[in-house]
Order: sequence, then structure tokens, then C-alpha cells
Amino acid sequence: MPLYNDMFELSVEDMDIIEEAMRHAIASRSNVPVDERVEERETREDFVRKAHDLLGRLHDQKVFYRPKSGVYVGG
Repeated sequence: MPLYNDMFELSVEDMDIIEEAMRHAIASRSNVPVDERVEERETREDFVRKAHDLLGRLHDQKVFYRPKSGVYVGG
């Protein structure tokens, strides 16, 4: 059985594209159809929940830098 590659080489721009695509997928799945069945709703909500979780994990892996000297003004 092949092993997974756990060393990814993605640029900051690559991460921006992935995050934007995830936000677009979440937005498109968040629109509720009028005649949606319960199973479809649960599947859609499960996808949105997992996608938000993935975006959170991507955010948690970012390294944010602060200036070493001077006053830091967060925003």
C-alpha cells in the first residue's frame, strides 16, 4: 500500500487560491433549495461543517509575524 506524502510545497498564493475555492464551495452549498429532502440537507450541512473545519485547520497552520522592535498594532 502506498504511503501518503506529508511534505507539501505550497506557496502563499497557492494557499490563497485553496482558501478562496473553499469559501466559494461553502457559499454555493449554503444556499438552501426549497424542495430539499432531509437526507440532502444533512449531507449539505455535513459538507459545510467539514469545509469550515478544513479552513480552520489551514488558518491554524499559518505563521503570523510581529515586528521584533517597536509597537505592534494588530488589526
